[in-house]
Amino acid sequence: MRQHPAGAGPDHREAGLLLRVRPGPVGRGNCFALAEHGGTLTGGPGRFVLAAPGHTMTVEVGPDLLAAQGGWWWRGEYRLAPDPAGTLLVHQVRNVAESLRWGVPLANGFFRQLRPRTRDGLAVLLDRVGAELGCPVRLLDGH
Repeated sequence: MRQHPAGAGPDHREAGLLLRVRPGPVGRGNCFALAEHGGTLTGGPGRFVLAAPGHTMTVEVGPDLLAAQGGWWWRGEYRLAPDPAGTLLVHQVRNVAESLRWGVPLANGFFRQLRPRTRDGLAVLLDRVGAELGCPVRLLDGH
């Protein structure tokens, strides 16, 4: 997790950057957090489908939430939260499997690098956020 100074709550700049989602191509001005996937968003206003090269995923957006869900079990959630030092961006991966839920931990045994890759991906995203907004960021120790 990283945080950057932005006042008492989620800054309008951060929310505008990370929570701006509309139909059309993803990129710097649309669904910034998922720009590396490429592709095009359809639907809206709160729920979209991202058709990216080689895969599709559902994207949901709310006042402080951006979530992406793909595959049979995976849902990644980004939340903006107020923090005394600025805005906190919290990323969580959730098991949303409706069937074979018990198999997710077994399947993840094959993906032992999931946690470090997820953390590294968050670090890259937040470096991009800091560069885009011209603000400092730092990775917090997480669980």
